Formats: sequence, C-alpha cells, structure tokens
Amino acid sequence: MKKKVYLTYPSDKVKEPLLCLCSRKFKVLTNIRQASVTDKIGIVALELEGEASEIEKAMDFFTENGVMVEPIEMDIIV
Repeated sequence: MKKKVYLTYPSDKVKEPLLCLCSRKFKVLTNIRQASVTDKIGIVALELEGEASEIEKAMDFFTENGVMVEPIEMDIIV
C-alpha cells in the first residue's frame, strides 16, 4: 500500500531526524516527493509504502512528535 501525505514541521522540530527515525522504527519506505524547509517551518510531501497498519503507526509517530499530517488529495503529487 502507498499513502501520500503532507508533513508540516513546526520550528522546534525542523532539525530533528524524524523521517530517519520513522523508517527505522516502522516497516515503511519513505520517499520525499517534494520539500521546503527553513529554520522556521518544514513542509514535506511524503510517500509512505508498506502495510496499512505500519503506515498508520508511522503517521501517528509524526503526530505524536508535533508534526501535522495531512492526506494529499487523491494521493496526487504535482
């Protein structure tokens, strides 16, 4: 299964290696499709691939770490 989401990092989380930790902690492949990162905010279009339960756990991990997770409409990334 593949799921595409936007991750919005607040300024206090921008420098944390959450993507790396996510891919180590859960059985998901992470593919950064697009990103814009500054010292104040990070916005990442991310594709997650794996079992549905692992993808859900990964998305929960980001949320629990203060990152806003929003589904990309119809899983389309331009």
